[in-house]
Formats: sequence, C-alpha cells, structure tokens
Amino acid sequence: MKYYFAPLEGITGFIYRNTYEKHFGGISKYFTPFITTNQHFKIQNREKKDILPENNPGIHLVPQILTNNAEQFIDMARKIQALGYSEINLNLGCPSRTVVTKKKGSGFLACPEELDQFLDEIFWGCQDMEISIKTRIGMEDAEEFERLLHIYNKYPLKELIVHPRLQIDYYKNHPNMEVFQYALEKSKAPVCYNGDLFTVEDIENFKKDYPTVENIMLGRGILKTPSLMKELEGESRDLKKWYEFLSELCEEYGKELSGDTNVLYKMKEHWYYLFQSLPKDEKAVKAMRKIKHLDEYRILVKSILCQ
Repeated sequence: MKYYFAPLEGITGFIYRNTYEKHFGGISKYFTPFITTNQHFKIQNREKKDILPENNPGIHLVPQILTNNAEQFIDMARKIQALGYSEINLNLGCPSRTVVTKKKGSGFLACPEELDQFLDEIFWGCQDMEISIKTRIGMEDAEEFERLLHIYNKYPLKELIVHPRLQIDYYKNHPNMEVFQYALEKSKAPVCYNGDLFTVEDIENFKKDYPTVENIMLGRGILKTPSLMKELEGESRDLKKWYEFLSELCEEYGKELSGDTNVLYKMKEHWYYLFQSLPKDEKAVKAMRKIKHLDEYRILVKSILCQ
C-alpha cells in the first residue's frame, strides 16, 4: 500500500511538507495545494516558490492545477514541466463555493460536455506528460458519476483519485462507498481512494474491504494525527514527537513570515485539527484562541504535549 498526502490550501505548503517528511515520513507522493491559472499566463510567485525543486528536496511532489481553461492548463503544465516535473494533477474536487461558482474544481463537474472538450485538449497538448485527476463524484446527485467516469475513461489518465462525496456534501455526510466500488470496477485508470480515513483502524478496515486498492490519499487524518504513518507501522503514539515536529514547524514558519501574528495564524490552523484527536480540553482550546505572542504559544504547547 502506498500513501499520498492530500493538498490542503494554505496548510500543506513546502514548509509543512518538508517538516512532516523529516519527522514522520511514510508518504509516497505529496500533492501541492492547487495552482491557479490566469489570462496573463503567469504563475504567482507564491505558487512558484511552493513547487521549486530546491524547496522540496527528497520528496516526490505532484503539482496540482485548478482551471477550466485548456490553453491555460497546457501553458501552466509546460512551466511546471520546465522545473523538472513529469506529472500534473487536475483538481476536479474542490467544493469551495468561491471555486465552484467559477465552474472550477468540483464545479466543473456540472458541465460534462465542456469538461470532455477540456480533457480532450489538455491530453492532446500534453502528450509527453502524465496527468492524474482528483475528483468528487458529482455536484448534487451520485448518479452523475456514471457519465463522468465514461468521460474519464476516454483519456489515458495516470490515476483517478476519487473522493466519493458530492460537491454539496462539502465534508459532511459519509463517503458514498457504493459509487467508489463502481469506480473500482469500471475505471480504466488505476483508482486511488480519498476520504474520511482518520485512524489506523479506519485505514485497516478499508484495506480489508477493498484489498485491490493500492493507493490511499490521506489529508485531514494526518493533520489531526501527525504520527498516523508511524502508528500504521505499529509505533505507539508519542506526543513528545508531536511537540518536536510542531516546534520545528513553528520555527520554519518564523523564517518565512514576519511577526508573531502571522506565524500564530498558521499554527492555529494546525491546532484546529490537532485538538480533534487529543483528549478534550476546552481550557486549552480557549487559551490557544486567545494567544497573541509566540512565547506564550510555546509554553501552552509544551503544557499540552509534554505533560
């Protein structure tokens, strides 16, 4: 079994990826938060910095593109290829309303004819590159997926990563495993599973239920439990290792961001997930929300993880 790290916008950038890989590892592929295209055919400095090979040493990174414009996709793919990458991932899964209203991410799924034409153009224009797709199963109705998969099967996908939820689900409700089974049976491309695998038990149960699946993409599960990959290998949870990881992560953010406020904003994003897998402690949660200085933050984190 190979494990991929899902892209999460604003969270799993190169600082997080490198620090995570150093402390825990176990990931076969990391996917970047989506890179947007534009009519000026330029890549933003922040997005370029995130994918520069020198900022991602020793990890297998797959850049992800978010667009519904084939010409812009091909241009961006070429820019990324020039940096040394051979695989691009297309985002057809983002459920964010701001993305969906532009007919991008999972919003593109509502336009199957346009999507088909788009895929025809990008696969023709990028014949020397590998293209994988990360998709939801539709916008509003699971029955949409039959047509979507028929479209996907027309093209030589490197891999089809399926998050078996609808756009309207966001992250609520349960993944539709009946539709995922359909994808396994009917997809011409290899299928990777993504969605709601948060614990070792979740993952082991999934592997028993779907023994033919070779790749799993994890996202929120790792954000909630940084040591998840080590626990899959049989190690006991060690919160002191969490502390070492988070301490270095904080220091690395400090090298890139100016001022306590910006660094704390990033760290509090991570703690939103971390608190979900720790023993309930409302006092600590409230204290984390109120903290305004890094010195106070470090003391609080040590009290939570090094008792």
